[in-house]
Amino acid sequence: MSIAGVTSGGAAEQAERITRAASPWIVRLARFGYAAKGVVYVLVGSLTAYGALKGGDGPTDSRGVLESILHRPYGRVLLGVVAAGLASYALWRLVQALMDTEDKGAKLKGLSIRFGYACIGMVYAGLGYSAVQLIFGYGAGKGSDQTSREWTALVFALPLGRLLVGLGGLAVIGFGGWQCYKAFTAKFCEKWKRHEMSERSRSYAMRAGQVGLTARGVVFGIVGIFLIQAALRSRPDEARGLSGALRALAQQWHGPYVLGAVALGLVAYGLYMFVEARYRRMRID
Repeated sequence: MSIAGVTSGGAAEQAERITRAASPWIVRLARFGYAAKGVVYVLVGSLTAYGALKGGDGPTDSRGVLESILHRPYGRVLLGVVAAGLASYALWRLVQALMDTEDKGAKLKGLSIRFGYACIGMVYAGLGYSAVQLIFGYGAGKGSDQTSREWTALVFALPLGRLLVGLGGLAVIGFGGWQCYKAFTAKFCEKWKRHEMSERSRSYAMRAGQVGLTARGVVFGIVGIFLIQAALRSRPDEARGLSGALRALAQQWHGPYVLGAVALGLVAYGLYMFVEARYRRMRID
């Protein structure tokens, strides 16, 4: 065996040992991250539902929730905990992408899914960074609507930009449909340590997941429709994010009630994240 082969083999074994040693910590961080994501969704849904049913402030998004946490007693401390949790969730998604913890494989479909994990990780890393900015008094940054418009305008400037935005809208709608499919099949329950759950708790957790995933699917579907509309009209300013999608629901017939129902669904999604934090099976080879 060549010296290069021995060196390569030794490096691989060392990397494997390091990974195994770090695995318990990565799993703990992942669970902490799921819980932090749950907090964000519970607050987004609660604040939006309260505004819809009581005539208060309009729909909010994740960065709006971070600002609301800051203004609570001990807000900076609480926000620091949430920021650490969001960073942990971002790290877990990157680990999923790089180490293929879900066994998606190295073919095109598997690589696409793993790339999606990495993108989600970057999104939550950005959200955690916004929380840190708030803690130090720099503001939360741009809201979801402004961010969507700016990214849409950036893509418009590329060759075939309108087509890319339209395809992006279809992809977002497809992701929303996939969330609804997950809710219908309830296959997400298969990733839980069900032997640690009572029959009643499994039933409640499954219902929370189904309601939450459906609500999330509806929101993503609306965001995708706005992207397609922006592409068809060549107007990037018509793109919307989470708060814009919820605001669109409020403008429909019986809007406050529809918005309230979807907002409560987002609360259910947050509760489902708490279940993921406690019972999800996690494997890191």
